[in-house]
Amino acid sequence: MNKIKKSWIQTGIKLFFVIFLTGCTAGPDFQQPSPPDTDHYISDSISAKTVSAPTESVDMQYVFETEKIHQDWWSELGSDKLNTLIHEALDQNPTLHAAQATLREAQEIYAARSGATRYPQVGGNLSAQRQRFNPAATGQSDGAREFSLYNAGIGVRYTFDLAGGNRRALEALAARSDYQQFQLHGARLTLTARIITTAVTQGALSMQMETLKKILASQESQLELTRKRIRLGQAEPDDESALQTQLEQTRAAMPLLRLQRQQTEHLLAVLAGRAPGAGNMPSFSLEDFTLPPDLPKLVPSELVRARPDILGAEALMHVANAEYGVAVSRLYPQLNLSADIGSQALTTGALFGSGSAAWSLVSQLTQPLFNPGLPAEKRAALAAFDAAAANYQAVVLESLRNVADVLRAVENDTERYAALSAADAASQNLLNSMEHRYALGAAGYYDLLIAQEHSQQTRLALIDAQARRLINSVSFYQAMGGGFFMGNAP
Repeated sequence: MNKIKKSWIQTGIKLFFVIFLTGCTAGPDFQQPSPPDTDHYISDSISAKTVSAPTESVDMQYVFETEKIHQDWWSELGSDKLNTLIHEALDQNPTLHAAQATLREAQEIYAARSGATRYPQVGGNLSAQRQRFNPAATGQSDGAREFSLYNAGIGVRYTFDLAGGNRRALEALAARSDYQQFQLHGARLTLTARIITTAVTQGALSMQMETLKKILASQESQLELTRKRIRLGQAEPDDESALQTQLEQTRAAMPLLRLQRQQTEHLLAVLAGRAPGAGNMPSFSLEDFTLPPDLPKLVPSELVRARPDILGAEALMHVANAEYGVAVSRLYPQLNLSADIGSQALTTGALFGSGSAAWSLVSQLTQPLFNPGLPAEKRAALAAFDAAAANYQAVVLESLRNVADVLRAVENDTERYAALSAADAASQNLLNSMEHRYALGAAGYYDLLIAQEHSQQTRLALIDAQARRLINSVSFYQAMGGGFFMGNAP
């Protein structure tokens, strides 16, 4: 009889360890996605020098491969005012505060679940009750009795993670915390890029408004001169109407530029965590910025470890993989253990006396035998992982496209800026020549005014091209992940 009992005990112990060891691997361990199977972003390799400038006056940028981008990349623009504003925004922006709070929430949820599942739960209880007992309920004829009952004790509860479901659930929560961390960095990167883009746009609008004022002054002078020529019979009234139309069209553009500039002021204030009407906001000009001469480029295999959107999509894959493991673990046995020890007495004085001790020990092993919903939950979790994997691939492809677009923008806008610089130089030479001829009496004042207007019109396009090159540099750093790497996670 003892041999049979011993054999059953040994069999039970072996079964327990088989279940335990098998259950610890419920669901596959997460495997980091393979990097993109390409080493370039565009079909033809871009020259290290972004463009062969036709004139030496055009600043050139160089794209070079690197393994790391420094985190304060915006300092390459050389504006102390901008640096101060960005640091203020990173400290005061409410959107970042919300992202930081969301990250803390995810971290605390993980800590709470970790404490609840990794360690036994211990609770104490103290109760007192007054009861009236009627012996007739048990078939006795004695009279009713009243008594007090006092209880004090400690209870311990623990669920053994035989199938690894709790471990997978914690793994999913940790991955969600990682996702929120990447979301926070993405918000920081977006905020920084938006501040710089808005500041550059403000500077361009300011210069365009000054240029437009010069054009208006030239057109007003042309119109006044034409009116005098009409009075002298040297021009037709239609000439005045044409110039008046051109003047009013130019004048109509001024309120639009002014509105856009005022909107940049409001936006910069809000991005910095201030009210739109707050004073002491810095005002920017394009002269405040220096075009970064070097643009560091990461290869695609390193880009996926540097962009927060890609890392966030990978974290969601990790979440889905862990939740699949949770669904698998529900198909395995679950062992719950509870123990209570305390004291029970009819009076408080006897509560901890001899003979008042009470205890219980309960263990329960449960195994699903027939539950059609569990296999369906497992298939649903697998489908969710497939969706997360497909979303990751989409994010990676979109990121590669983003880098390719920025590279092309840097290349083509540099070429455009070079052409406009040449046009601006030519128009300035023409204006200088016209001013010289006018001083010698070889050209009329009207011709001089037209040359001035053409020069300023060319300058308007050049200002826009200059701003676009600065914004492209910002977009380039943003496309590279803004200096964030898995090893430097905040």
